[in-house]
Amino acid sequence: MTDPVQSPERNSGSAQPAADLARIVVFAAFTAVLGTFPGIYLAGAAVPIVLQNMGPLLAGSVLGARRGAASMLLFLALVALGLPLLSGGRGGIGQFFSQSGGFLIGWVFSALVVGLIVSAVRRPTLPVLLLANLAGVAVDYLFGVPFMAWALEDVRSAVVLSLGFVPGDLAKVVLVSLVAAAVLRAFPNTVPRKGPRR
Repeated sequence: MTDPVQSPERNSGSAQPAADLARIVVFAAFTAVLGTFPGIYLAGAAVPIVLQNMGPLLAGSVLGARRGAASMLLFLALVALGLPLLSGGRGGIGQFFSQSGGFLIGWVFSALVVGLIVSAVRRPTLPVLLLANLAGVAVDYLFGVPFMAWALEDVRSAVVLSLGFVPGDLAKVVLVSLVAAAVLRAFPNTVPRKGPRR
């Protein structure tokens, strides 16, 4: 028989499905709220600088890998259905084929990677959260930049335009990490942990 203490994430998912679903919905909604802040377009760029990409970082930091990624899948599914939840009131399946499509898809994997890193340690400190969220941003770029290069048919332009996002994204990493550290101090059992709890 499997010891439930050794499988906290699986045990949490089976024992509290309603609570898990509520958290997933809340973070999908939070990401939608971030979309009410208008994006800023750099010269020549069709991809705006937005606050909304803080959503997947915070979801992964606070919910863990599985629930964080699920919240982003829910959010993107609603966008695909046509709900105007992206910054600037954008929505619809066409958004996933625009220059920013890769960054949107990357949000799921960004939350996943952040959650995996945060869940791997017994007590996620601020340095761990900073590293996790930096990795999450890097993963988003791994999806976003090649997709933008494909859309523009110009790799150099995609790289140059993406560099304009870096300073703002670094600031978001710091802000999200500070917020997540405060949340995890107040609710230390929010993120599922690997290994036995003590």
